[in-house]
Amino acid sequence: MSAIPDPFASRRGPLWLHPDDDLAPNRPGEWLRGLPELSTAEPVLRRVTGRLLGRRAHLDELERRMTGEVLVGTALDRLEPTGRRTLHSLPLPARAVLAHLTIGPGGVFAVHTVNPAGGPVVLGAPGGPDGTGDLLRVGSRSEPHPRLCRRAAVRAAHVLGRAVGEPVEVRPVLAVVSRRIRMVRRPADLLVLAIPDGTPPTVLDRGTPVLKPDRVEELYALARDRRIWHDGWG
Repeated sequence: MSAIPDPFASRRGPLWLHPDDDLAPNRPGEWLRGLPELSTAEPVLRRVTGRLLGRRAHLDELERRMTGEVLVGTALDRLEPTGRRTLHSLPLPARAVLAHLTIGPGGVFAVHTVNPAGGPVVLGAPGGPDGTGDLLRVGSRSEPHPRLCRRAAVRAAHVLGRAVGEPVEVRPVLAVVSRRIRMVRRPADLLVLAIPDGTPPTVLDRGTPVLKPDRVEELYALARDRRIWHDGWG
């Protein structure tokens, strides 16, 4: 009789990694799930009262962000059969969080998620402190998501590089939950993905592979260890 496949084998950490330090079980949006406003343990009456007292916009924004993280994270997880490994909600300094880190044949990518509330999505909108127009505009709102995305990639590269002992390239990815993104100015150093429905972004592994399978597993094993994200800033 053939052995029954273990569906959790890819998420189970090595023997030397304590379960409390293993980030692989983190679900997409794990850091948002821990917020009191989104906790399922928070009484329904308290949440309803919060909405009535003017917190509705804040709660709606958090729930929309959670929806976006789950959709993008699920799309990335669906690439695992192709040899791509993905981690979610990695802790960064100053209480920041890297939404998704995905490692595969096409390289290492730090993924920043945006789930627009509605209206046209425009990348390269005019404005910004440096006047470069390096903003993402949704409707009438412009926000520095491209800059935040690059910053997360730089931080991830620093941590992984210290853990490995040599430079590790981490490319920034801006994942937008939208069917269409209008490009006023296409950034050369930023991969922009429209992921409206959870379709796996196979573009991440197109072209000539840059990482062999054993290297993918090596980086994944390091990245899933919570300690390197705390110790990597010394």
